[in-house]
Amino acid sequence: MTAAVADWLPLSAGERSVAIEVLVGGPLSRTELARRLNLSPGSLTRLTKPLIESGLLVEVPEAGTPAEVRQGRPSQPLDVVAESRSFVGYKITADMVYGVVTTLRSDIVARLDRPLTTHDPAEVADLLAEMTAELARDFPRLAGIGIGVGGLVQGRTVVAESPFLNWRDVPLAALVEERAGLPVVVENDVAALTEAETWFGSGRGLDRFVVLTIGAGLGYSLVLGGRRVPCDEEDRGFGRHWIIDPHGPLTPDGARGSAVSMLTIPNIRYQVQAGTGRDWTYEEILRLAAAGDPLPARVVDEAARALGILVAQIANFAMPQRILLAGEGVGLMDVAGDKVTQTICDHRHPLAAPVDLETRMSDFHDWARGAAVLAIQVLVLGAAEA
Repeated sequence: MTAAVADWLPLSAGERSVAIEVLVGGPLSRTELARRLNLSPGSLTRLTKPLIESGLLVEVPEAGTPAEVRQGRPSQPLDVVAESRSFVGYKITADMVYGVVTTLRSDIVARLDRPLTTHDPAEVADLLAEMTAELARDFPRLAGIGIGVGGLVQGRTVVAESPFLNWRDVPLAALVEERAGLPVVVENDVAALTEAETWFGSGRGLDRFVVLTIGAGLGYSLVLGGRRVPCDEEDRGFGRHWIIDPHGPLTPDGARGSAVSMLTIPNIRYQVQAGTGRDWTYEEILRLAAAGDPLPARVVDEAARALGILVAQIANFAMPQRILLAGEGVGLMDVAGDKVTQTICDHRHPLAAPVDLETRMSDFHDWARGAAVLAIQVLVLGAAEA
């Protein structure tokens, strides 16, 4: 591990708890921090002292307190030094690599994208190392790299299966670490996005939270007790066999009438192309549907109904406090959001609380930020795998 990360490591379990609490919820007074972690003042002092000395935490003035009365530790909350280290996050798609640099609090401070012209694992690792070297010129204190990949990832090191890249058992973390000289963590992209939203985004402070993504594929991740629920089958076909309409469309990817067949961008395009003989883009299909073109309008209406049913079923069974709908396919809500909302209501108990559905038109840099958060969690703070 590089010296940049080693400045803070190893953290004891107690130090790690303090660091994470301040990172996610700070700045926090010592009194509040001790209350949240059920620590005595003496124990808290013992745990925070090495974190302050190493530069991970800093005492900050209380907001609105005049300088002349800022005396003693009780009036000085603790916060992380967000700019003290930088982290790289990458999101790999079938034809692009999207990269970001973030602070310790996951704020994006730089972006760098490159076309992906090959899926050869060694050449992909070469590209990631080149991009990291370019980013390091402006951010010399890079502490680690996180990589998000669509597919099944094992041990946060090996891409066991990725249909988008046609990979099986690729030791991506080792390949990139060898070339870039920084510690690397790899994760399923939806899982990484969920971790970022749980710590710093829509799921912050929630006990039950769901991330649902629509785009090239369909992604789902569940948070219970404030922690993401891992699954051995993660991203190995969620939605392909979740039947929304047994008489629905049959597409090349997904069972007849499945959530994948009805909701993903490639399958929506396939349905419209089969009916019109023309290969429209997803954005063109949405525009045609909004203008009332019969076939695109029917396909989009069916997709909206499928999304409403899917959200309602998730709400009925998982009972989340919030569902975040993200991904490059959420433009569907702009055209047919009313249909989605009405369908959700139709498939919920009449007295059920409204579903808190947050829709975000995210780009791939948001997914790359999620990978950077994984690097923060695992490489720096040593947070246990969810």
